[in-house]
Amino acid sequence: HVQLVESGGGSVKAGGSLRLSCAASRYTISRVCMGWFRQAPGKEREGVATIEGIGRTTYADSVKGRFTISRDNAKNTLYLQMNSLKPEDTAMYYCAFDLRPPGLKPRYIGRWGQGTQVTVS
Repeated sequence: HVQLVESGGGSVKAGGSLRLSCAASRYTISRVCMGWFRQAPGKEREGVATIEGIGRTTYADSVKGRFTISRDNAKNTLYLQMNSLKPEDTAMYYCAFDLRPPGLKPRYIGRWGQGTQVTVS
């Protein structure tokens, strides 16, 4: 099975930036759709951004223009660059592997990362 190890979360002031990383092993992530999801306390988990094998990206309206999803095929690592962070971005962020169908509302997710906390004050 693929293994996903997330890093990069933390606490920042509003307007600040963070970059999340999701290092994958045992499977090449460029072959599948990968994504970032988040879940705030008392809320459902929601899709933030996805990137398909062909490189096409999709973003939630709430993060368009502020977040950028990317991957480094050589490092087999997924990233989420988050700029202009807002308090409402506070949540646990999860890396997700093999989204089907590709996009923010997949019916199948092959594996979740362990999650990394982002807190914006």
